[in-house]
Amino acid sequence: MRLVIKRSHLSGRVEIPASKSHTIRAVFVGCLADGTSELIKPLDSLDTRAAIRCAEAFGAEVTTGENWKIRGVGGHPRVPENVVDAANSGTSIMFFTGLASTLDGYTVLTGDAQVRRRPIQPLLDGLNNLGADAFSTRDTGTPPVVVRGKLKGGQTVVEGRTSHYTSALLFNCPRAEGDSELRIENPKEKPYIEMTLGWLDKQGVKYERDGFSSYSIPGGQQYVPFRERIPGDFSTATFFLCGASITDSDVMLLGLDMKDTQGDKKVVSFLQEMGADITVKEEGLVIRGGDLKGIELDLGDTPDALPALAVTGCFARGETKLKNVLSARWKETDRIKVMCQELSKLGARVEELSDGMIVRESHLRGGVVNGHGDHRVVMALSLAGLGSAEGVQVETAEALRVTVPNFVDLMKELGTSITVTES
Repeated sequence: MRLVIKRSHLSGRVEIPASKSHTIRAVFVGCLADGTSELIKPLDSLDTRAAIRCAEAFGAEVTTGENWKIRGVGGHPRVPENVVDAANSGTSIMFFTGLASTLDGYTVLTGDAQVRRRPIQPLLDGLNNLGADAFSTRDTGTPPVVVRGKLKGGQTVVEGRTSHYTSALLFNCPRAEGDSELRIENPKEKPYIEMTLGWLDKQGVKYERDGFSSYSIPGGQQYVPFRERIPGDFSTATFFLCGASITDSDVMLLGLDMKDTQGDKKVVSFLQEMGADITVKEEGLVIRGGDLKGIELDLGDTPDALPALAVTGCFARGETKLKNVLSARWKETDRIKVMCQELSKLGARVEELSDGMIVRESHLRGGVVNGHGDHRVVMALSLAGLGSAEGVQVETAEALRVTVPNFVDLMKELGTSITVTES
């Protein structure tokens, strides 16, 4: 599938879809709860459906619709009868690998080609130190993995280059047989850890912490059913925020909660620093295109924002430096390399760094680019078309279904000249 995007002026209001990160956490907690939980207006996408299938593999019963109901396993998940396939969901394979470590039986977990290249060994090491038996089937430190419990507790040290390792341990150590002591080295993506801790707090799970570097978690705890409305996704909103900022636009984004723990809400302040006119109102965020200037941005806690901000930098005066975001190389693609490669095709002046990239003001001429099957790369490259001279065509756009299946419709609501063709 291919997107064709031409120079556009954006205006109007649009409802931002629900948070993927919150939805998957809600599915995971609901899976383990003793009773029926309800998710109000969750995100329905390929990644969240993958989380549902994982939960069902461990014994949960899920009913979908506008709202989702999850009948949990009451702290007694079953050993899956078959291989657990997390598809493209890196979050799901990490969380449910942790869950598998609490069971007295073998579980095999895998995912699609992108997930099978994502490092999982630090999590496996952490689980093994706490009493589990977990290994990569190809001895590559990547999925597929085989896991057997039971998680007994104890002490472990885990590198913090991605929040997935920490969150997987935080969600599963409360169910270990004994107490656990976690030490996280150089923790990154802290807002996502804060999101996980927020779910533990709402569940009444006991733990003690020293910042983001160490946690003490009593074992033998259980999860309880809940009813929770899923807030709008700031990671998705990033593309609309950036799109409105680089064009002569007047847009209102609805459904976002600036008090939520999501890290990508920081994109609002990033864009304001660059010169965008963004007003936070009770009803939503109002964005008006401004005269943007390049600045230096630390994306250590907001790695998913790199693709969209890389495009934004092309439309900002001077130089934009995106730094401290090495983890962007371990997402669905190596997003640093891919964004440099594809933006260069459009005439962008970019420079690849080991942990980020430098983007200089550029006059994008347009052309055909490859989204590499990465939903955030596809959405970011579509933004390039908004201000390009000749329009941009983005291949592998079917990846949008992973996170924002209605992305094209939402962009059209704001007046974007965007069409879908078969590539």
